Amino acid sequence: MTEAQTYSFFLGCVMPNRFPNVEKSIREVLPRLGIELEDLEGASCCPAPGVIRSFSEPTWLALASRNLALAEKAGHDLITGCNGCYGTFKEALATLHENPERLTEVQKVFKGLGIKFTGNVDAKHLIEVIYALGPEEIKKRVTRPLTGLRVAVHYGCHLLKPSKNRPWKKTERHTFLDELVEATGAESIRYRDKYMCCGAGGGVRGSNVPVSIDIAREKLDNMLEAGADVLVDVCSFCHLQFEVSQPQLNKELGENRYQLPVMYYTQLLGLAMGLEPDQLGLNKHVVSTKALLDRILG
Repeated sequence: MTEAQTYSFFLGCVMPNRFPNVEKSIREVLPRLGIELEDLEGASCCPAPGVIRSFSEPTWLALASRNLALAEKAGHDLITGCNGCYGTFKEALATLHENPERLTEVQKVFKGLGIKFTGNVDAKHLIEVIYALGPEEIKKRVTRPLTGLRVAVHYGCHLLKPSKNRPWKKTERHTFLDELVEATGAESIRYRDKYMCCGAGGGVRGSNVPVSIDIAREKLDNMLEAGADVLVDVCSFCHLQFEVSQPQLNKELGENRYQLPVMYYTQLLGLAMGLEPDQLGLNKHVVSTKALLDRILG
């Protein structure tokens, strides 16, 4: 392993308020990979790219820059486990670097607050940092191979787009998350419309729940049709969508068709690394993981 890397950990809003179990899995797994996390003291909402930015772009940019300034002051790049937060920071940095006058505007806002900010900081998604270690390095950490487990991977929109300011290979058919899943010994399965949105972003979940749930239903149907045992995501908001939509769909239908366990990648990886379910928050899910865990743990 390479020397430990330290990042300022940006939690965002959804993870600590709705899914502290996902946060726990991140805090358990990443240090075991040589990725140290330092809490970003004083952080605020990112803020959400599809909502706040639409109402006031200058306010969105200033708030995003404030969080980046906290990481810059701490001397570390920022790391997050939410695709929306990741999108905000990558796009804010692109705006500041491509338009120096916008950085000057932000610095004027910060002057009265006593905040120094140069824009000399980067923002990364935790899956980007894990992938940089390499799937082969991840395989070395696996002590409980998840052989026979069929995983439906969900990338999420903001992780991949816009591609001009994302670090991934420019393609419509990404494989990096599939590779990391298969490093655990599991199989990442093919399914229809794999790169489709979960249905929650852009304010849809908050403004039009029926449409949001219908999009989730289509994606869940495609996963189930392909024989998925578990859905694996890397975004706390996508995670919320798939966890909460399933019981809502079951209530609407009057049956229990939708019971596909939903795991964040660090939960899946933690299991493969030999950690226990309680360490990974796997007993605190909306959609029960019990049958799946019984199968994996024997």
